[in-house]
Amino acid sequence: MTTLETQLEGKPEMNTEPNERLLAHLSGWFRQRPTSMEYWELLVTDERLVWCFVGESFKSMLLRADTGERGRREIEGATPQRALTFSERNFAVPLASVESIRLREGSLFRRATLTVNWRENGGTESDSFELHATKSADSQVDDVETLQNESALSHVDVEAETQSGLF
Repeated sequence: MTTLETQLEGKPEMNTEPNERLLAHLSGWFRQRPTSMEYWELLVTDERLVWCFVGESFKSMLLRADTGERGRREIEGATPQRALTFSERNFAVPLASVESIRLREGSLFRRATLTVNWRENGGTESDSFELHATKSADSQVDDVETLQNESALSHVDVEAETQSGLF
């Protein structure tokens, strides 16, 4: 079992309610691993966060083809429940378990960073994901700032840190 599979084992998945509302689609993110870069999308609904694995690029020159673009296109038109079925690595975190969503805007010399923290197993264990923006990712500061005003996320510390300089 890989490290990621170990981390994702037992992640909760919830059934979609008919009235589940998509609040944001945070797109163009990757997670640096020792031998690869994993590409992820995050769907934020009024009930859960849906983490969508969309591809992986290995450090080996022979295995660098997948940058997640095909997977991102599939996620764009999908419902959160449908998106969960696209990969066995996809998982959902109930919104009630989420503690914080922090976006640190990129600069000329640094990529944007998205960090999400949540509690698992009834609040006894903490988990988090730190993702970095791909070169093609748009600034999503507006999307995260919109989440600050969502009543479904009133218990979540949502922060968008903007940069005023080059660093």
